[in-house]
Amino acid sequence: MLDATKYTPRLRAQFNDSVRAALKEEFGYKSDMQLPRLDKIVLNMGVGEAVKDTKKVKQAAEELSLIAGQKAVITYAKKSIAGFRVREEMPLGCKVTLRGDRMYDFLDRLINIALPRVRDFRGVKPTSFDGRGNYAMGLKEHIVFPEINFDKVDEVLGMDIIICTTAKTDAEAKSLLKHFNMPFTS
Repeated sequence: MLDATKYTPRLRAQFNDSVRAALKEEFGYKSDMQLPRLDKIVLNMGVGEAVKDTKKVKQAAEELSLIAGQKAVITYAKKSIAGFRVREEMPLGCKVTLRGDRMYDFLDRLINIALPRVRDFRGVKPTSFDGRGNYAMGLKEHIVFPEINFDKVDEVLGMDIIICTTAKTDAEAKSLLKHFNMPFTS
């Protein structure tokens, strides 16, 4: 028996209702299993100041956890690099991998709330695909997300956002993201 009060993210419902049919018609798929879909979204913050102060990595991880709605994992240096004053196993950043409902909620907030709040925003680059249907973008300020209290932020950090899809080509992935209203520049 299904629970009628179960929450379904808006973008997942949009995918099931309209995007599936549009993609099927556009690319001529015969089966629903051929359709490209979102696989995961990876958020990454590199904290360059962590070389001098390791507390900044913990602060960045807390803020990334607020943005993602899931606990962030601190990443450590694999090798020592004397030129950058980095030693092996030194904390340098944090990351989160989102799947399922959290992934759809994050993408919804990114497209409809965070990106319009970016200063001088004209759209995201349509050329940032990797050739296998994955899209990567960067934000210079993490404070565009409404979960971050601007008054409590010590330092504004940048972040990388990688949207992984099951699409085989960049054209399929771009079409999928366009149907989710990703604001690509012309």
